[in-house]
Amino acid sequence: MRPGYAVRVTTVVLALCLGLGACGSNIDPEQAGLVRAGSAAPNVGGEGSFVDPGGVGDPGSTDPGAVGDPGGGAPAFTDADPGGDPTGSGPDPAAPPASGTGGGATDTDEPEQGGGTGDERPPASEVSCDGLKNGTGITDSTITIGNTADISGPVPGLFTQAQQAVVAYVKYFNDTQQTICGRSLALDRYDSRTDAGADQQAYSKACSDTFAMVGAMSAFDSGGASTAQKCGLPDIRAIATTSQRSACSTCYAAQPAGPDEFENAVPDYVKRNTSSGGQRAAMLYINAGAAAESGKSQVQLMTKRGVKFVYVSAVDVAEFNYAPFVQAMKDKGVESVQFIAAEPQFARLAQTMQQQGFKPELLLLDPTAYSKQYTDPTGSAAVGTTVFTNFVPFEEAGGNRELSLYLSYLEQSSPGAAPGFFGLFAWSAAKLFVEQATRLGGDLDRASLIAAMKKVNGWTADGMHAPMPVGSKKITDCWRFIQWNGSTWKPQEGTKYQCNGTTS
Repeated sequence: MRPGYAVRVTTVVLALCLGLGACGSNIDPEQAGLVRAGSAAPNVGGEGSFVDPGGVGDPGSTDPGAVGDPGGGAPAFTDADPGGDPTGSGPDPAAPPASGTGGGATDTDEPEQGGGTGDERPPASEVSCDGLKNGTGITDSTITIGNTADISGPVPGLFTQAQQAVVAYVKYFNDTQQTICGRSLALDRYDSRTDAGADQQAYSKACSDTFAMVGAMSAFDSGGASTAQKCGLPDIRAIATTSQRSACSTCYAAQPAGPDEFENAVPDYVKRNTSSGGQRAAMLYINAGAAAESGKSQVQLMTKRGVKFVYVSAVDVAEFNYAPFVQAMKDKGVESVQFIAAEPQFARLAQTMQQQGFKPELLLLDPTAYSKQYTDPTGSAAVGTTVFTNFVPFEEAGGNRELSLYLSYLEQSSPGAAPGFFGLFAWSAAKLFVEQATRLGGDLDRASLIAAMKKVNGWTADGMHAPMPVGSKKITDCWRFIQWNGSTWKPQEGTKYQCNGTTS
């Protein structure tokens, strides 16, 4: 398991292990369901636009529970400005996007922070649509894209968030009367059911029914990797979760997984924010799958960057007594604590630390902890938790037009649904598809889209997230830090990304 890669998929592995009781379970591919929206209904947010044979629920439903949202309820963020509107301050979120760079809390001294296509093709306004041919997924009036996500299965709603985001983007695109060479977007939805066999089935169907797959997110996405490649299907994913998917020559992600490397911004932050300069660090990790491999790898790579770990320990998934781990860290004089786990384990550790009177200078967690599923049950013990993140926090949506659009249209198409890490990058993937397809104009076909994706570098979705080297499939080295103060997440060391390279 590649270290930078494991940070992104650890939560998936843990959720599956906790939900199934053991890793490695499979679902019979014959039980895998496909959810397809009719291509004749380009406005996917409208009533009756979806066929739902699998009981997954219509993302346009007014019942938040109908879409399998594991969190449910209000969005998982608190507006830092009580008087502001987290879904629409600033420019009109319903207006078509302007060209050029977007707003957002980014460091303009770092790599490009705008759309970030990284090639020299002319802008969409100068592209001719002459010669565009209809074909698989393309008619005179529509371009049909597909999305597969883990909606049902052993952990229901695992990646519903990603599919909701693509539904929201298509609604935004069509509602604002945008087109790709005069064609609106239609969406086919599939349920990969947390199973490689179901993912493969979805991609077999998509090969013959859609032009491209967009914003997909599946825990076992290896299943459809070879299928996509063999049929030449462009697959612009939210995030790839297996090495097979990353190796797929027609598959790219809005957030690439990356090779054997880890971002330097994280150990550098530890060194700056502890009295000893990072010489008394601790690393805990859940002793399962990606978490275990990532924990060991990150210790090695952060050590190369100058952090010294005086305590490293695996924690069993079923372990409920965290007191021995906390006592050991107290005995070692630990100043900074990292834990590779999921929200329930984060909460248990923070509460035990509070009970034991152990308050390190830094409790640093990955973007998984940026969630009400961590802060709500943890209570006051969560205060002071720092999270490293590679996207603009939802509290700052008023200063970032693209993030405002995501939040606004998510609420319109899936009322009550919570935004999040996976949804944000699924929206980014949809935007990336539209931008690339539009700029190809009359040359648009599957092969030209795949070729264009290879050239994308520094993709930020108009400042929505850190620059992503999509074409090279490397991890981003740009991260920023936020801290929970008991009511909201506050920026640490400013709002600019710290792009410090990687250690491999």
